[in-house]
Amino acid sequence: MDPRPDGTRISAASADPAGPGRRTEAAGHDLRKRARRVLLALVVLAPIVLAGCQLPTFGAFRGATTQGQDAFKLWQGFFIAGLVVGGFVLVLIVWAVFRYRRRSDQVPRQTQYRPFIEVLYTVIPILIVAGLFVFTVITENEVDAVPSTKVTIDVTAFQWGWQFYYPATGKVVIGQTLQQPQMVLPVNEPVTIHLESADVFHGFYVPAFNFSRYAAPGYVNTFNFNVLHTGVYRGQCTQLCGLYHSLMLFSVKAVTPATFERWVHQTSGHQPTIGQLKNQIRANGPGA
Repeated sequence: MDPRPDGTRISAASADPAGPGRRTEAAGHDLRKRARRVLLALVVLAPIVLAGCQLPTFGAFRGATTQGQDAFKLWQGFFIAGLVVGGFVLVLIVWAVFRYRRRSDQVPRQTQYRPFIEVLYTVIPILIVAGLFVFTVITENEVDAVPSTKVTIDVTAFQWGWQFYYPATGKVVIGQTLQQPQMVLPVNEPVTIHLESADVFHGFYVPAFNFSRYAAPGYVNTFNFNVLHTGVYRGQCTQLCGLYHSLMLFSVKAVTPATFERWVHQTSGHQPTIGQLKNQIRANGPGA
């Protein structure tokens, strides 16, 4: 308290032209300025961030097979669900930041025990997870289904190449490192694939099919492809399997059923069978 000439006293707050009210107002003005800067930054950065989103595929292949399309739809569902949940949470966070930002030193009103809200934010996440689980199981059952087919291809992976054997006609296609083999199959017709490895673990991956499986030694993976359109689709090994893993490439050529019948009955010269290939690898070592 400062004394006046007449003997009365005044407080420091009333003597200060920028009293508590002015300081609080100035603090609120600074907060609003910062909020506007944050909002402006979000407006500027949002298009840059969203430019990385490839709508409506979200960066995935649409699927060149019926199985691949099922996987693609599941991917879309997961991504959209994630965007909805993430967007809702972000809105709540931003709303809480600006609605309950500090305005003074006074402790805000405290609330607790809101059973309806607590039940709501417990049950809704459980329902979301349960729904995603159910759709995942349905899609996996559709992708892993192996009905009987007219065309069967035995695929053998080895360091560092692939062999495609057609048991119905004895047709064999084999390629190693820079000699990329090509698996030929008919379109709009389910094809059964038997996949195994002659030496170490390999990965059979066709990006356009949204499909990947391990090629394991001593175990046969069986699955189906039903390619929808003619064309050539690249494939590769996805399991690090040695020195020339990066060169362990192949392709899948989908042709019309008539073209496939002509091709599969053409003689391809002497090629080792799967058993002969395994014996050759055991005798000469991987990559021989």
